[in-house]
Amino acid sequence: MRSQYSAALFGLALAACQSGESAPASGPTEAFSGIALDETVYLTGTEPFWNAEVSASKAIYSTPENQDGVSFKVDRFAGNNGLAFTGSIDGAAFDLTVTPGECSDGMSDRTYPYTATLRIGEDQRNGCAWTDLQNFSGPAHP
Repeated sequence: MRSQYSAALFGLALAACQSGESAPASGPTEAFSGIALDETVYLTGTEPFWNAEVSASKAIYSTPENQDGVSFKVDRFAGNNGLAFTGSIDGAAFDLTVTPGECSDGMSDRTYPYTATLRIGEDQRNGCAWTDLQNFSGPAHP
């Protein structure tokens, strides 16, 4: 199933690189470069609550039940309009996409610069993201 989902992500990224009929046949557009390789990406989500941090090729995923989190290796893929991080956590596929767009966690007065979609196995979670160089706006401690 992991390879099917990863293949679907790759297919979507390739499809996103192709434009309508009026576009020149010059090949794919540039990959997303809004988050540098050396930036740390922070993620948060609700219902259920979860947090993650991705630096280079390492992710840490935590929940209220496991506040210390689980650390594991991820691969990074820059698509047409965002990033994807893939790996495996406790034997389940971990597929995360981060795309530009104003995001609210619905719990605080913060506004985040990125949206996040996370699939762990068959479960999908939604959330918001920011980086160490592209912070959220709003209170530091809501």
